[in-house]
Amino acid sequence: MTTTSRPTDPAAARRRLRREMPSAAAVLADERDFTAMRRYTSFPFDDHAGYLRQMETLLRTLAAQGVLTTVGLFDPAAYAQYCADRSLDPDRPDSRSRYTAEVARTGATVTYDGEPLTQLLPLLAAEADRQATWDHATALLTRAGRCETCGTDLAHAAFTRAGQAVQGLLDALGDGSHHLVCSIAAGDPPLLAVLHAGCRPGARPQLDEHEALIFCTVLAAGLALRTPGGIVSRSTPDPADHTTGDPATHPAHGAPRDTPGDTVRGWSLRDAWPHALSAGEVFTAYCTDADSGEPVPPEPGVSYAPGLPVTPPPDHPCHP
Repeated sequence: MTTTSRPTDPAAARRRLRREMPSAAAVLADERDFTAMRRYTSFPFDDHAGYLRQMETLLRTLAAQGVLTTVGLFDPAAYAQYCADRSLDPDRPDSRSRYTAEVARTGATVTYDGEPLTQLLPLLAAEADRQATWDHATALLTRAGRCETCGTDLAHAAFTRAGQAVQGLLDALGDGSHHLVCSIAAGDPPLLAVLHAGCRPGARPQLDEHEALIFCTVLAAGLALRTPGGIVSRSTPDPADHTTGDPATHPAHGAPRDTPGDTVRGWSLRDAWPHALSAGEVFTAYCTDADSGEPVPPEPGVSYAPGLPVTPPPDHPCHP
């Protein structure tokens, strides 16, 4: 039986206990937010670059001590509202600490793994965008209400249908690595969600659950509200499918053939389901600048193919 030695020195015991208590940090990522916080006399920094250096040093120190730190974004406007809602003085360090804990509990966060802030902050911004997308799509779904005929929760029905659509799309696309983008017209700019999927023969698609949840929620909002939208896929074939197995000359890996490039396909959302676009429609959608409407040169090595048909589930008698 193996025993673990326990510290008898109180200071050593506290150090070990500290490693088991996670920390949280909220970062002022850009100069504008940093400037907004300088109005508070208790805020101890004057230079944004110096502030970021000190923040990175603190994060590295905590990581070196074995402390797990969750990092979020510090939003001065949200902080001011947080303090107003709770009758807190915003010009106090303990108020900032309370807000940081709230960000770690409810906001978009990433775990610090020792990387520089220059690498961490883009990841954090992307996570914040995904959180905002999910919040917006969820709010749109709540507007769907219930079916007037049968009382079904239309948001739940749309989410189920969105999951069926995603499964149908991945089944149709087949093996390879797929990058899907769903866009629905829900304001300016449109609501966007991204899903990466790896599909292998005889195996379930490899998905990030968080990405899949957001993608299905955005798609469900478009299906439930019948808003204009579409899905674009960009597929890369599995390199293993493009080798020849001549063991006499290449016993380990086989000789590579010419590997085909990526294939782009597209679908429009109509009648609460994705409908395949033609190759010409896919080319036009993918090679047109969304802001100016001007043509964009096609990428070399990329083929623009028609969307693949996806069979919808049986329609409900009174709602999709």
